[in-house]
Amino acid sequence: MSRTAADYLAEALAQAGVKRVYGVVGDSLNGFTDSLRRLKSIDWIHVRHEEGAAFAAAAEAHLTGELTVCAGSCGPGNLHLINGLYEAQRSNVPMLAIAAHIPSTEIGIDYFQATHPEHLFKECSHYCELVSSPEQLPQILLRAMRVAVAQKGVAVVVIPGDVALKPLAKPVPAWLLPKAPVVRPHESELRRLSELLNRGQRVTLFCGAGCAGAHAEVVELARKLKAPIVHTMRGKEYIEYDNPFDIGMTGLLGFSSGYWAMKDCDTLLLLGTDFPYRQFFPEHARVAQVDIRAAALGNRCPLEVGVVGTVGDTLKALLPLVDEKTDSTHLDGALAHYRKVRADLDALAESGPNSRLIHPQYVNRVVSELADDAAIFTCDVGTPVAWAARYLKMNGRRRLIGSFNHGSMANAMLQAIGAQAAFPQRQVISMSGDGGFTMMMGEFVTLLQTGLPVKIVVLNNGTLGFVEMEMKASGFLDEGCDLKNPNFAEMAQSMGIKGVRVEAPKELRAAVGEVLQHDGPALLDVVTARQELVMPPATTFDEAHKFGMFMLKAVLDGRAGQLIDLAKVNLRR
Repeated sequence: MSRTAADYLAEALAQAGVKRVYGVVGDSLNGFTDSLRRLKSIDWIHVRHEEGAAFAAAAEAHLTGELTVCAGSCGPGNLHLINGLYEAQRSNVPMLAIAAHIPSTEIGIDYFQATHPEHLFKECSHYCELVSSPEQLPQILLRAMRVAVAQKGVAVVVIPGDVALKPLAKPVPAWLLPKAPVVRPHESELRRLSELLNRGQRVTLFCGAGCAGAHAEVVELARKLKAPIVHTMRGKEYIEYDNPFDIGMTGLLGFSSGYWAMKDCDTLLLLGTDFPYRQFFPEHARVAQVDIRAAALGNRCPLEVGVVGTVGDTLKALLPLVDEKTDSTHLDGALAHYRKVRADLDALAESGPNSRLIHPQYVNRVVSELADDAAIFTCDVGTPVAWAARYLKMNGRRRLIGSFNHGSMANAMLQAIGAQAAFPQRQVISMSGDGGFTMMMGEFVTLLQTGLPVKIVVLNNGTLGFVEMEMKASGFLDEGCDLKNPNFAEMAQSMGIKGVRVEAPKELRAAVGEVLQHDGPALLDVVTARQELVMPPATTFDEAHKFGMFMLKAVLDGRAGQLIDLAKVNLRR
């Protein structure tokens, strides 16, 4: 059998260090998957839906920082990848998508399953090109891989199934990947930045995922400036731990301490974050920003100083230019505020002796306490991400990923598959909502098929919880949010996966321990309180008015019992 373009594709991926390809087989992909079978050095991770493949690959890329690959067959197959490709692109992780295409002779004449993936994926990728002949593949493929890694995002190679099966004798060149460069601002810009910080009397640092690898530098800068550190959700795993200056998050999921430390400062330094919610930025402070992406500078608020550089490289050069402050009034006030807020939040994560409801805060606290020191957590969008933000503790070894920029439902279990495939010896825990889990429940079968020992904790509250709260906060009746769920534990057991169901608080700790210690995939079905409110760090008169309108409408609609339940759940202490 002569060497084909598909063989070249498989060999080039192996040469680049790719260890897994996530996808669903199909006719236009058959040449590629057969090449992987014969090559033997790359594992094919057979998922049940291409969206699962893309999310799993994106999670692996997030955790390793290395190029990962997903694949879909022509038409509907590769279209299913698109949500996960948006996730990877918006999370700035390096991923290559192989989008198989209809026969090259049939393009342009409305053939069966015809689409134009080279156009469809343009918006969620840095690079997307069609391979029209085998001779084009080497240059397009290697360019795509370089772009994905260098620009930290998605590249897509579109290849018709017949082109993949044509001969290609060209050898695969060595994969050259230079080390990440040192990127820091010009000396004059560093001086401008240091002068701004030195003038500030109440400086606050706001840190995002761009602070990865710069924990020591960020903490040292905060020490010199006597500055509280507020972090984003994506920055949590890099900043929160071993940090005496951390005061939590701001934003809809955040703490009032983080909110006020930003609102009350006279100087705000943004480090590696493009936090999208403008209402949480200060109105009158001087703002400076450090980011590797020039396009992110001033994206959310006006800047006095904006510099391009990695956070670590920039702070190493900046620190000698920063004067050490002696007045810690701003920092002391923020830390005192945080201690009070933290104590209040921790009080919500208790279970009294007479409690009959399992509160999601308590679930997350128990999971955090019993999980391994090097556990990898994934969390679904909605209320699960709020409880993860407030109760899962990071320590420098643990990891936390979710759909924090793209905001897609049903991400947690899919990302857990990629995390567990990449790190088979580490504990991987998916904090899933019942809405997210059931949306992509087919991928639960992937755990059975692959044997990946993912632990899934389903917060089973019978509703699309965050959507329900958004409706109430906007004055709408919460219509269309109800979820009629099965007994997920019994479902898991019937499929040959360990399942445990918990309905009483006193049973929770033992059940969590049983599931986490199980040798294989397992599911914990936790029946939690439905009416649990996620309180934002600050509320406005308009929000209070709209919530009051919801209560009035609920009474008029005959839902007074729902309001009583809401009060009982949230005024329980």
